[in-house]
Amino acid sequence: MVSIPSRMGKAVAVARLWLLVTAVAVSSSPFVNAHLMLQRLSTTTSSKFLTQKEFWFPQTLDHFSPYNRNKFQQRYFEFLDHFRLPDGPIFLKICGEGTCNGIANDYLTVLAKKFGAAIVSLEHRYYGKSSPFKSLTTNNLRYLSSKQALFDLAAFRQYYQDSLNLKLNKKGENMWFFFGVSYPGALSAWFRLKFPHLTCGSLASSAVVLAVYNFTEFDQQVGESAGPKCKAALQETNRLVEQRFVTNKKEVKALFGAAEMEIDGDFFYFLADAAVMAFQYGNPDRLCSPLVEAKNAGNDLVDAYAKYVKDYFIGSFGTNVKTYNQKHLKNTTPGGDSADRLWWFQVCTEVAYFQVSPANDSIRSSKVDTKYHLDLCKNVFGEGIYPDVAATNIYYGGTRIAGSKIFFTNGLQDPWRHASKQESSPDMPSFLITCHNCGHGTDLRGCPQSPLNIEGDAHNCTSPDAVQKVRQQLVEKIDLWLSECSQPKTGRQYV
Repeated sequence: MVSIPSRMGKAVAVARLWLLVTAVAVSSSPFVNAHLMLQRLSTTTSSKFLTQKEFWFPQTLDHFSPYNRNKFQQRYFEFLDHFRLPDGPIFLKICGEGTCNGIANDYLTVLAKKFGAAIVSLEHRYYGKSSPFKSLTTNNLRYLSSKQALFDLAAFRQYYQDSLNLKLNKKGENMWFFFGVSYPGALSAWFRLKFPHLTCGSLASSAVVLAVYNFTEFDQQVGESAGPKCKAALQETNRLVEQRFVTNKKEVKALFGAAEMEIDGDFFYFLADAAVMAFQYGNPDRLCSPLVEAKNAGNDLVDAYAKYVKDYFIGSFGTNVKTYNQKHLKNTTPGGDSADRLWWFQVCTEVAYFQVSPANDSIRSSKVDTKYHLDLCKNVFGEGIYPDVAATNIYYGGTRIAGSKIFFTNGLQDPWRHASKQESSPDMPSFLITCHNCGHGTDLRGCPQSPLNIEGDAHNCTSPDAVQKVRQQLVEKIDLWLSECSQPKTGRQYV
């Protein structure tokens, strides 16, 4: 079994000293961009990140071409305070469809302490500061895919292991374990599937491993998570909005702070997503309480929903309305909000996840249909762009993924769980965390998830015991799977 460090104080001191040495060594390494930047953390945000210090390494642009040798600079982060030198495990936390600003201080911190692990995190190609191009035209996005991203992780893992061996003057390999939530959760599962020799195991938290063309189960789960009273209030609100929209759409859009939206489908998608976020990220009462109260009191449901959208979805949660505006999605200049365009490209080429309204008993407007999504893909990226979900599911297996040593978790209220693997098998256990506000990535993030809970604190979950039971199962599996990694003289074999 994996031993837990008994002299943590000394190990931390050594690791911190090594961290300083590493910063100097890496900056002068021929493998890393010399222009390193240390982002100063304010006192209000420092506790939310373990580190925001950036490192870089040259990544291959096209892993599938025998002729294209072009490279781009890819950003990564490392946190070594709990690392048990020299043979402690390395936890790789996968960044996904957005800027990776550092290593968040969630439950992975607790796991790193327990196992004496280093934490490293690689920014996804194209996102944040890891863009290969100065223009995000459709043609330039041809190297943006989950397949390329998996090879990025494999190449980075090898680079980091070699660098570690060089710095510590050692041979062999440390034990690696991969972690991811949502799309990164799928990448974590797919990495173990495609590169089982490079990791002892994976946590696939809320992992959307199934590409879905018409994802009607998503909307159905929103209704189930809302409960009968809240669901009825949401459906009535949607009907009232659509009625007013016919006579004065400008006024209705302005009421929700979305006057800039020109395409009606964008507006209704925005309204539907506003409700989703309450359940997905563990804040159902922020939505349901005022809506049910307004309905019971005979008050204006549209006004009540508009207040929720502006106060929570835009205000507290921090959503930018232009995220849903196709005019914004056409912007090809890399920047802080490029993730919207980039993720839609992945949606429109690989995974779909089209959150369409079911034929009956829908929460969202019927305007959010398959045609709306396909028209968006065509309008934003041009002719011939559509998601080949069959090819994606053939390549990875969907929910029939034939991997091993992958730990799946999902939150009861999370609508994305219907694109995840929810059936358990001996080598791929799957757990459903059951509570009133258990949503996306609850095992690592706790409840609710905005703002971030330090070290994944779960005491605000309506059933902390349910979260803790799954976390304990995860600890036991990490311990077991790390211990099962053999280390022959020829190098560690992960099976």
